[in-house]
Amino acid sequence: MPTEKFVFKNKSGETLAARLDRPDTPHCAVALFAHCFTCTKDIFGANQISRRLTDHGIAVLRFDFTGLGASEGEFANTNFSSNVDDILRAASALADADLAPDLLIGHSLGGAAVLKAAWQIPSLKAVATIAAPYDPGHVEHNFDAWVREIEQEGEAEVRLVGRPFRIKKQFLEDIRSQSIADDTAKLRAALLILHSPIDQVVGIENAERIFKATKHPKSFISLDTADHLLSKKADAHYVADAIVGWAARYLPAPMATATEVASTGVHLKERDGIPYTLDGFAGGHPIQADEPASLGGRDLGPTPYQQLRAALGACTLITMRMYIGRKDWAVPPLSIDVEHESKDGTDVFTRHIAIPNSVPPEQKAKLLEIANKCPVHRTLERSSRVETTSD
Repeated sequence: MPTEKFVFKNKSGETLAARLDRPDTPHCAVALFAHCFTCTKDIFGANQISRRLTDHGIAVLRFDFTGLGASEGEFANTNFSSNVDDILRAASALADADLAPDLLIGHSLGGAAVLKAAWQIPSLKAVATIAAPYDPGHVEHNFDAWVREIEQEGEAEVRLVGRPFRIKKQFLEDIRSQSIADDTAKLRAALLILHSPIDQVVGIENAERIFKATKHPKSFISLDTADHLLSKKADAHYVADAIVGWAARYLPAPMATATEVASTGVHLKERDGIPYTLDGFAGGHPIQADEPASLGGRDLGPTPYQQLRAALGACTLITMRMYIGRKDWAVPPLSIDVEHESKDGTDVFTRHIAIPNSVPPEQKAKLLEIANKCPVHRTLERSSRVETTSD
């Protein structure tokens, strides 16, 4: 997974540090990841999700909000509004680099900020939130013990996850005044909400409120026993795989490499850690294969035998249409169903070709004769030999 440094400016002109993770092959989509409150771009969950997304062909930009990690600025001068602006500026910087984001992902308070920012990013096709609060003011409970001091003195040094942070009164005033209701109503991208029912930091009721506040298309996935920070690798990988599987409907298809685009052959590759799910290219065109859930797969693509039936059906219709073209007949579009079963040790493929009643009987008879001459049909009926090599 190639990783490169990426920087951009916040509204005050300070430099924000980011990391752009790219897949080994040309990316099919670009994701922008916003981390949780007081976290950094390198927190375990963000790191694991980003790496997993690149395995699926998605480039990911994760950055440090102003005053955190390697980014410039004072954390004490930031607030929820500045986080939203940082997200918008990161999206703009990506667009300037011809990497306009297709997918926006936000974790915890970063998820609330993502919902606030998303409708303002025109390139977005999908948005995913992970353990996000519906009310940005939810984070106030993290420093309840210091709230009175902050309100009376104007600021206070608080300890969060074992580290000191200076919180000013303006931060409290900002989160207390925020609402994402109007922003979620403006969302035009598909939304996926991921939340654990046992999250002790941001309760599951927040996911319900976000779901009710947004329009379709929207989906919810329970993270079962995951903790708030996704500190287990398996949970972080599950989140990434769930996002990819859901977002595939909305994101561009995987791109072929230069070698694969030029090739007329077939190339398939297993997904790391996902048994039976295959991604690949046939003649430069993206394809997938899988097994149904009942057999341990994820049903993300047709089975090998379904693809074999599809090859026979496609070849049959193409052969018939070529003949129709040579004869200059006026035949409407055709359709075909192909079934497969084993009878007494013999594979039997049954085709049902729907030919409109408007086709004269003599033409229909000739077309059925031509169907039996399609190349894939002939390949299946004659004996073949399979040779195997290995590196």
